[in-house]
Amino acid sequence: MKRRGTTLLAATALLAAALTTLPAGQAGADEVEQVRNGTFDTTTEPWWTTSNVTAGLSDGRLCADVPGGTTNRWDAAVGQNDITLVKGESYKFAFTASGSPEGQVARAIVGLSVAPYDTYYEISPELSGSGNSYAYTFTSPVDTTQGQVAFQLGGGTDAWHFCMDDVSLLGGVPPEVYQPDTGPRVRVNQVAYLPDGPKNATLVTASTAVLPWQLRNAAGTVVAHGRTVPRGTDTASAQNVQSIDFGSYRGRGEGFTLVADGETSRPFDISAAAYQQLRLDSLKYYYTQRSGIPIRDELRPGYARPAGHLNTAPNQGDANVPCQPGLCDYTLDVTGGWYDAGDHGKYVVNGGISTWELLSTYERSRLAPTGRPAALRDGTLAIPESGNKVPDVLDEARWELEFLLKMQVPDGQPLAGMAHDKVHDAQWTGLPLLPSQDPQKRELHAPTTQATLNLAATAAQAARLYRPYDREFAAKALTAARKAWTAALAHPAVYPDPNDGTGGGAYPDDDATDEFYWAAAELYLTTGERQFADQVTDSPLNTADIFGALGLDWSRTAAAGRLDLATVPNRLPGRDRIRRSVIEAANTYLTTLRTQPYGMPYAPPGNLYDWGSNSQILNNAHIIATAYDLTGATKYRDGALQSMDYILGRNALNMSYVTGYGEANSHNEHSRWYAHELDPNLPNPPKGTLAGGANSSIQDPYAQSKLLGCVGQFCYIDDIQSWSTNETAVNWNAALAWMASFAAYQG
Repeated sequence: MKRRGTTLLAATALLAAALTTLPAGQAGADEVEQVRNGTFDTTTEPWWTTSNVTAGLSDGRLCADVPGGTTNRWDAAVGQNDITLVKGESYKFAFTASGSPEGQVARAIVGLSVAPYDTYYEISPELSGSGNSYAYTFTSPVDTTQGQVAFQLGGGTDAWHFCMDDVSLLGGVPPEVYQPDTGPRVRVNQVAYLPDGPKNATLVTASTAVLPWQLRNAAGTVVAHGRTVPRGTDTASAQNVQSIDFGSYRGRGEGFTLVADGETSRPFDISAAAYQQLRLDSLKYYYTQRSGIPIRDELRPGYARPAGHLNTAPNQGDANVPCQPGLCDYTLDVTGGWYDAGDHGKYVVNGGISTWELLSTYERSRLAPTGRPAALRDGTLAIPESGNKVPDVLDEARWELEFLLKMQVPDGQPLAGMAHDKVHDAQWTGLPLLPSQDPQKRELHAPTTQATLNLAATAAQAARLYRPYDREFAAKALTAARKAWTAALAHPAVYPDPNDGTGGGAYPDDDATDEFYWAAAELYLTTGERQFADQVTDSPLNTADIFGALGLDWSRTAAAGRLDLATVPNRLPGRDRIRRSVIEAANTYLTTLRTQPYGMPYAPPGNLYDWGSNSQILNNAHIIATAYDLTGATKYRDGALQSMDYILGRNALNMSYVTGYGEANSHNEHSRWYAHELDPNLPNPPKGTLAGGANSSIQDPYAQSKLLGCVGQFCYIDDIQSWSTNETAVNWNAALAWMASFAAYQG
């Protein structure tokens, strides 16, 4: 089941209105030019401009005066429509361009000229005053006669002058095979290994013989050595690999490297310090995801922005949001909460599981033998609430909880007590786009049983955790949880519309059994009431194997209830069996980890990596770590820690999937406001942001143009256009935060 759908827009309806009707050349086996009049010898036809751009011929070029004061790139543009593209055919996109004053950025795209305005290729060069030539090769993922070549020039404060010439889109050229730069063949956790933890690496090699390895410190001195273990062909990467275990070395320091088969790994530390920082950075991510509040530069340098969706123009705002047409006759104030992912939508089903995992990060610090609540105390995250004598992680989670409570259908209305599934824009918006600049109408979407039970579960969990700090809020949360539970019992099968994916993700789910089990568990753990205990024990999921290869996720929430029943003190009948089931699941994941040469507890059926695979790896590690909390057995601690290696660089791409961690790391995640790749005035995602990771389905056009035929771990590209492999999301970072916190405690 896919997490969500999202679309990268190339333009707005304004550009679509500029369609021309001139015939397009047909692509074929021979090289065929698709752009008409790309040399501007005598005319600018059939090129169009937006109404605010004045263009004309100048020395055989098309030159345009671009106005200042526009908001988005596509607010000022030059383009040509009716471009024919053939699926699977390779194209060379070339042009020369200049800008005055120099340093201006033009976003050059090949995409779709009509809704949903997909982008198939784009580049955003910084232009010189004298001009430069550019040429790129890509493969079209679609058949269309409604393609578009466009240069998006807006989004700047000041007016400037743009010129272009020799624009070409040549079809039938030899394809340029995408070859990711995977660096040295020795793949390590590029961040850190714990001094007394497991230390494993993977060597990619053609050799099938045992090979020597050396561990060197920052000075180049050999501090440990040994022999590799051949593993054969790894199905997840189609590579011949060998394993290296250097766990016997217990020294500490920075800048270690591993040498084998003539290759030297990227550097790494042996220390707990990086995990202590990652725990904080992965949690700090949520502050810059907040809606309805200005992000302050002194709290997050480089990420300051105005509050989004507060009914301040151009926002239509979240203070009085109506339902989609025909669904209800009221409006709700749904300000606040976290933006879910790279778009401006806010979703109860994904917000719920994310909130649970953040609250569980705190709850584990109080209950687990290796937990230390002081590590998450007030003041640790530097957020606006710091200093209020409440642990910062609870303050951050409350920002989302308050939003979830606002999504509940008011008393006196049909479906009262249920929760609206989501709120987002009526139509998809483009990139880049700050939340405060979003002009789209906002809409509440239909209530669903799944959203209602997410609210019930997280509000019930909140009631027990906030009680020592704010009894009034805890009582409010429990009242809302009870109301939601009652409403869900009355409406047990109101499921999300799987086709409701315009303007935001659909989050389709046709089974609420797992959400009922999770919500009943949280209500029982908080209240101790027999009615909720009976709901837990009567559920078919209470004795089922609920973990599986893909593990815990927003659409598989029973594991959240099972984990809390196993770890939060309670007197549920059969609790020993529940605890054993977690340990048995951990054993299964450990077996998987041992069969994977890259050492992760994840082997999806058919080697088809799922959307957000990185979070699934982390959540499987979460279950292994919980088995350690239950048993104290070192094998579970080591298995959970080893799972982090894949995320932090020990993978086929030799890349850390966490921004700012590791020498080579993901930093161009799909986002409308962490969009430095498209606009140098905007930042990359903040340090501690997790990328979604390998996704065999590669649903987005950009990934399809680069990764067709990819194997398992290679189905990933660190580009802002690849929303199916490289988006950021609140639930994915929640998995990272939980595991980073666990790892930090082990140090």
